[in-house]
Amino acid sequence: MTSLNTDINELVDPAPAGGLTAKDVSCWFGERKVLERVSLEMRPRTVTALIGPSGCGKSTFLRTLNRMHELIPGAQLGGQVLLDGEDIYNPEVRATETRRRIGMVFQKPNPFPAMSIRENVLSGLKLSGLKADDPDSIVEKALTRAGLWKEVSDRLDSAGGALSGGQQQRLCIARSLAVEPEVLLMDEPCSALDPTSTLRIEDTIAEISDRVTVVIVTHNMQQAQRVSQQCAFFLAAENKPGHIVEAGPTSTIFTRPSDPRTEDYVNGRFG
Repeated sequence: MTSLNTDINELVDPAPAGGLTAKDVSCWFGERKVLERVSLEMRPRTVTALIGPSGCGKSTFLRTLNRMHELIPGAQLGGQVLLDGEDIYNPEVRATETRRRIGMVFQKPNPFPAMSIRENVLSGLKLSGLKADDPDSIVEKALTRAGLWKEVSDRLDSAGGALSGGQQQRLCIARSLAVEPEVLLMDEPCSALDPTSTLRIEDTIAEISDRVTVVIVTHNMQQAQRVSQQCAFFLAAENKPGHIVEAGPTSTIFTRPSDPRTEDYVNGRFG
């Protein structure tokens, strides 16, 4: 495990992207069970898309993967989430370190509005207790990987909140990438964006997936096919918790699914 006082320069060339494995993950909000024994392997350097109708537990499952589920009052979890074979819910594993290694990009862009573009990118390092001997290099590298450097390189001291919606989302991706995570979780990152911004985010996902394991929740079936190599279809029946109907290579899920419910969903017959 990496110490919180590690110099960020030691993370510039990290080990291969981490693999995530969920084993029999169940989730509750109070007495209400929302996920039932979800098991899924999310391979290193692979984009895994989580698809399914609203309310089937995709975003809840995503939040379990970096211990954000435990921040919700009354939330409970059963099962295991393993990062490179280590249970992230082990009491000896610090949540702050888990969230550095497993970053999150939310549905709505959330840059710090009072901070400049440069300060936004570096904010994750400060929150993680990481030192940066060459912050300018880190800013350029993170913004380049997020596909934003050419657009903002001449105004790094401008407010991050003044950027367009698509640029703000890529700034949030750059902020996550600055700490060199092994995994990046993305919860419908393009749902509020125009087609041009969506394409740029998808290009960014393709760009970073050779170094970072990506898990993305999306309702856009075309996007799931474009960006992912693996796919998991979630479904919840009335008054029943969400579960995975089937998972596998994206091409198989969309062209030769084994369950008729999957075929109906990916072809737009419900959801």
